[in-house]
Amino acid sequence: MTTNETPVKYEKRGHRAYITLSRPRALNAINRELRTALRDILIDFRDDDNLLVAIVTGEGGRAFSAGADLKEQDQALSKGEARAMPMWPFRDVNLFKPVIAAIDGYCLGGGLELALQCDIRIATQASAFALPEPRNAGSTAGFGLYYLSRAIPVGEALYMQLTGIHIDAERAYRIGLIQSVVPDREALFQEADRIAGEVERCSPIAVQTIKRVITQTRDLPLDTSVKLAEPLRAIVDRTEDRKEAVRAFVEKRQPVWKMR
Repeated sequence: MTTNETPVKYEKRGHRAYITLSRPRALNAINRELRTALRDILIDFRDDDNLLVAIVTGEGGRAFSAGADLKEQDQALSKGEARAMPMWPFRDVNLFKPVIAAIDGYCLGGGLELALQCDIRIATQASAFALPEPRNAGSTAGFGLYYLSRAIPVGEALYMQLTGIHIDAERAYRIGLIQSVVPDREALFQEADRIAGEVERCSPIAVQTIKRVITQTRDLPLDTSVKLAEPLRAIVDRTEDRKEAVRAFVEKRQPVWKMR
């Protein structure tokens, strides 16, 4: 299925969803229309049992997303309206399927916040990352204000946010903000598909349980995390897929997942 009439394109191929931010002339800046379309697509991805992993990217080759649409924000502020609600769609819809961010070009502000909500981030050498809100908008980041220092060393998070400057892909890789750097856009999608294929080799129930446990308990004390996670692990261990995985290992073949 492909949707071309919204600022977000959505395609399903096999067990994968391809989600493309599609406002290339605006560097895929995030406006109200894009936020709404993305949320609807993520709900569909979440609820489609045939889909196991999503790849999110930006159209045009210049930007994953340059962040919030400041023209729209300027119009809202001139009317005395409050800023848009924080852009936290991946968390708002309780999405526990894996999401890969394939970044090419600018990944700034709200665009970086979208990427931070993905589980695995890869980027081309031409990419740049920043939370420039204090410099460009006289404000603070939204999701990034709370989460960037949880994703990378606190000194690096403060450096990025207190200066608002861009960092390149090599530095982003060194500090753990992204997991892979590739030469160009063609290599980017090859790497994204390779990673998606590795995810698909794993039990979907186990993968979604891992994401649920990590996202919901990573900031809790270890003992509390264990207490919350053990019932979920017990459910995984009772599934048919758990038995199939052991059987397939003994028989030296790939397991056939039934997702039950």
